Amino acid sequence: PAPGAGGEAPPPAASGGSLSPSRAADFMQCPLLYRFRTIDRLPEAPSEAAVRGTLVHAVLEHLFDLPAEERTRERARAMVDPQWRALLEREPRVGALFEDGTDDAALARWLAGAERLLERWFELEDPTRLEPAGREVRVEVPLGDGPLLRGIVDRLDVAPTGELRVVDYKTGRAPSEAHESKALFQMRFYALVLWRLHGVVPRSLQLVYLGSGDVLRLAPDEADLLATERKVRALWEAIERNRASGDWQPRPGRLCSWCDHKALCPAFGGTPPPLPHPLPHPVARAEAPAGQPPAGAPEPAEPAEPAGSTVSTG
Repeated sequence: PAPGAGGEAPPPAASGGSLSPSRAADFMQCPLLYRFRTIDRLPEAPSEAAVRGTLVHAVLEHLFDLPAEERTRERARAMVDPQWRALLEREPRVGALFEDGTDDAALARWLAGAERLLERWFELEDPTRLEPAGREVRVEVPLGDGPLLRGIVDRLDVAPTGELRVVDYKTGRAPSEAHESKALFQMRFYALVLWRLHGVVPRSLQLVYLGSGDVLRLAPDEADLLATERKVRALWEAIERNRASGDWQPRPGRLCSWCDHKALCPAFGGTPPPLPHPLPHPVARAEAPAGQPPAGAPEPAEPAEPAGSTVSTG
């Protein structure tokens, strides 16, 4: 069936809980961070980098509402301010980034930064030649006796022959070659979900880095996605073991400098709050967290797996 349409038969039901690429990455980076975000659901302050990413994504989504010939740089720039105002209306807390709107110069610089990212996108793709089959597409599929896999695909292109291209926009810089595989895990995750939903392996996975003007591409095959499925299953098994034991260990690293939860982290002398009771099944929000490292933050080393866990990298 076509993407977005129901399959002929529903996949087998998941056992409980859900997992998104962002939350899987959290667990691999630091099990305690995963707990704080997914089980405790602690609030995080919005960051300028994350909110700018949300704004740029909104412009790129709504730009395709226009006829092809009107998808110009000028129209994209003109959409920045109204999309910012719409974001403020949906999430008033992001206004605190600019002291309730009193710091006009800082806001103007920040909006100009969003416009520069959009300019770079036009250097990488020509929207007048694209007709996406879907934008900000929510996808989810049960993984047998594992979790419900879910996420949001920025753009889904479908060729007349039915071939799929999955596109994700990043407002940061492309990772070094040593970290490309880690970055592409998210795309393999989406490809796995789409394959299980529609029976079609996406022809192309594309990460568009607007911060540096780079594009990472991958053409997956079934073996690649089966390896991703094995990794996801192993991750979920490790998460369930931690959930059963209540043991969510921190894994200190370079990204700790940007973590909102250092005051609660034992690695920095803090004490986590008591676990909620009854303990809920982890439910992953498809959206990226509001608090994330700023553009240019150091790339984390490929994390070691949790103690007592074995997670194949596929």
